[in-house]
Amino acid sequence: MASAPGRGLLHLAAAVDLPGAYDAEPYVELTRLAERGGLDFVTLDDTFARPGPDATAVLARVAPATHRVGLVPTVAAADPDRARAAITTLDWISRGRAGRRIDLAAEGGEREAGSSPPGERPVLVVDATEEAVRRAAARHADVALVRVTSPAQARAVREQLWSEAAEFGRDPGGLRVLVSLLVDLGAGEHAAEPGHGGGGPRPTPRGPLYRGGPVDLAELIASWHQEGTADGFHLTPVEPHRDLERLVNGTVALLQHRGLFRTFYPGSTLREHLGLTRTNAGPRTPRKDSLL
Repeated sequence: MASAPGRGLLHLAAAVDLPGAYDAEPYVELTRLAERGGLDFVTLDDTFARPGPDATAVLARVAPATHRVGLVPTVAAADPDRARAAITTLDWISRGRAGRRIDLAAEGGEREAGSSPPGERPVLVVDATEEAVRRAAARHADVALVRVTSPAQARAVREQLWSEAAEFGRDPGGLRVLVSLLVDLGAGEHAAEPGHGGGGPRPTPRGPLYRGGPVDLAELIASWHQEGTADGFHLTPVEPHRDLERLVNGTVALLQHRGLFRTFYPGSTLREHLGLTRTNAGPRTPRKDSLL
């Protein structure tokens, strides 16, 4: 297999979905909180999974109220022209902070992943949990999300993605692999429940779930990262305001204290946050035959 890229600092991202919220202001509040913690990016699902305005429109409202954090909406590809225009506009408004999250399994894999090479479009984030979509993710994605419950699972998927990326002529270091977890930090500073925290996340119908306190979550993230299982984590708060605040003020602060996560943004674009190169400066207009 291809040689493993160096571990470096962690990459952290969070979902800011707010079921039932129809105004942009609550999303602005959550995204500012994520930015205060130095997170690489936030994600927001589109209206096919969440009532209310579409994700790209919401994040276009969030963009002028933030300065550094990446903005990654999930946008269905039923209307490719609309998707291209919306993401290009978001990238322009945010000055290079936009990405796009797609579901390869639902949207046709290779056909929907893009014709543009990585580095020539806004950051592409995909869920690579399913075996059937991993080759497409390895070929096209900048960030691959994997829903797993153990370090061994995470390591195996990461090594497969790296190996297949190399087969396509890509540098494996140009693909970030993040573990996706639901997080319930309602336990405060109490020890994690059995099967959580130090014992690992627990499978649930919504995906792997960690339940415990921010200290234990910091230990889990640090240990998995230092074992070389992933480049970082994408975390979905069970209770958005409570859990994101505890994540930033507790977990992230501890990781920063240990020198595992940034204390400031070294650049202004999402590619810079992720340590990925871009072949040209600033947002670009995509080719007509490209999804992004």
